[in-house]
Amino acid sequence: MLRKVLYVDLSKQESYVQDSHDLFEEWMGGTGVGIRLLSEESSAGMEPLSPEAPIIFSIGPLNALFPVATKTVATFKSPLTGELGESYAGGRLHLAMRFAGHEAILIRGRAERPCYISINDGDVRIKDATSIWGIDAQTTGMILREHEPGVGRRSIIRIGPGGERMVRYAGVVVDTYRHFGRLGLGAVFGSKNLKALVISGTEHVEVPDIKKYREVYNRLYDTTVKTDVMAKYHDLGTSVNINVLNWLKGLPTKNFQLSSFPEAEKISGEMFADQYLIRRMSCAGCPIGCVHIASLKTAFSPHHEFEVRKVSYDFEPIYSLGSNLGITSAEGVLQLIDSCERLGLDVMSSGVVLSWATEALEKKLITPEETLGLDLKWDDVASYAAALENIVRAPNEFYSVLARGADYASHRYGGRDFAMALAKNEVSGYHTGPSSIIGQLVGVRHSHLDNAGYSIDQKAAKKPMDPETMVEAIIKEDDSRGVFNCLVGCLFARGVYTEENIIDALDAVGISRSHEDLEALGRKIFDEKYRYKAREGFDLTKFKIPERFYQTESTLGMISPETVQEMLRLYRKKRGWS
Repeated sequence: MLRKVLYVDLSKQESYVQDSHDLFEEWMGGTGVGIRLLSEESSAGMEPLSPEAPIIFSIGPLNALFPVATKTVATFKSPLTGELGESYAGGRLHLAMRFAGHEAILIRGRAERPCYISINDGDVRIKDATSIWGIDAQTTGMILREHEPGVGRRSIIRIGPGGERMVRYAGVVVDTYRHFGRLGLGAVFGSKNLKALVISGTEHVEVPDIKKYREVYNRLYDTTVKTDVMAKYHDLGTSVNINVLNWLKGLPTKNFQLSSFPEAEKISGEMFADQYLIRRMSCAGCPIGCVHIASLKTAFSPHHEFEVRKVSYDFEPIYSLGSNLGITSAEGVLQLIDSCERLGLDVMSSGVVLSWATEALEKKLITPEETLGLDLKWDDVASYAAALENIVRAPNEFYSVLARGADYASHRYGGRDFAMALAKNEVSGYHTGPSSIIGQLVGVRHSHLDNAGYSIDQKAAKKPMDPETMVEAIIKEDDSRGVFNCLVGCLFARGVYTEENIIDALDAVGISRSHEDLEALGRKIFDEKYRYKAREGFDLTKFKIPERFYQTESTLGMISPETVQEMLRLYRKKRGWS
């Protein structure tokens, strides 16, 4: 099997393919290949929005071949944090890349005018996108579907106005309902005058041992659909966590002023499923159907004329644009999700930025003149929707500052104690205890999915853990997820892909790895990422943890600064860092 990287240079308007077998042999694929290419192809201190800054899309050896191996990883320098940017998306992109024959795509340069990249097997073209520049992300996808070849094995990823205006937390929409959401990939697209990437493929993939392949495939498929390992993701999906975390006092509410929301039932997964759910969808190659789509009916005239929008939802947007903003209706949450979809903004960062701005206005750190008259208040859907538009349009300095994230805004206007970001990345929807804080702070992309610190807290609620045990669990998850993200599987399927199943699946496609090999690979990838982060100025000792974490009761009770600092000390010690 050829292990190919497609290089596209927008400045030179050219592309070429390179066989990189040794790269994939050493780093497996996915996130391992992504971080290695980012380190090699970018110089220290490179500006994230400069033409030279690369974007890397990479898949792994199991993508498009086994169930629930459905993700693609994007690796880039984050314009939000100034260091490692890493984001994952489902949909059809992994399938399209596999059957177009490219296990990685590296994009560099800047086009003179708006463009999009069209890849159909080995045919790579850079096309004019002037006519769709300024168009919202969803409409862009509809237009490109009509004008680009390929169906089924085709993926269309694109940015909205937020990316074009280089909002630092703009995302990239993937196949309508999936996203590269976190850390600002959309802004990097915009900086390159790159509106979209369309890729389709018709090639075939040979497996060396078809009998072994079928046996492993059937085992993984049966575990996925005939056991309860993934059942909850089909039923209510991750939105089931709204009521669960609310009961556990771990649901961030009104910018973490509270850890439970009296109106949680009105925006719960159960409410969405009973009243608004119209269909479920799957990423290509997944039988689960965890993508939950709601119907949002909105009036566009006073004469009973309506538009019906289809909006995907799950736990994180319901938290960030729901409980965290005090929104008390499912319709209100869906309206704000839809606004972010059209504009191409990350829902998590958007919600946290708006919650900081609401509290800053309450505390008179900012004025109505700066908000242009918007009276940002909890549960005010219309004002929040207008503020999202202003963040993209940037009509004044205040909204330009908001476009750079909550941490940046708090340095400009004050309110750092309640700017809920860790290492400059807006936080996820868990106020469960110290492991959630530490996990997001030390994780390679400062995401709850780096090591699931929130889950460690929840386990500690059932059976108490000391700080050292928590730290050891975080490190174990950090490293093991590095391996899983090389494959690149859906993290929901970790229970399906046991280490034994991973080894057998790799063997079925001609890759022999032992337990020791995988363990070493996980550590190696983590170390490579931290070398890159350190090279770009990341210093774990210099980040301030917002005081709000210590002021609001969590699932594990009040969190003490001393516990968090002790866990940081233990983490550095166990990693061997001075």
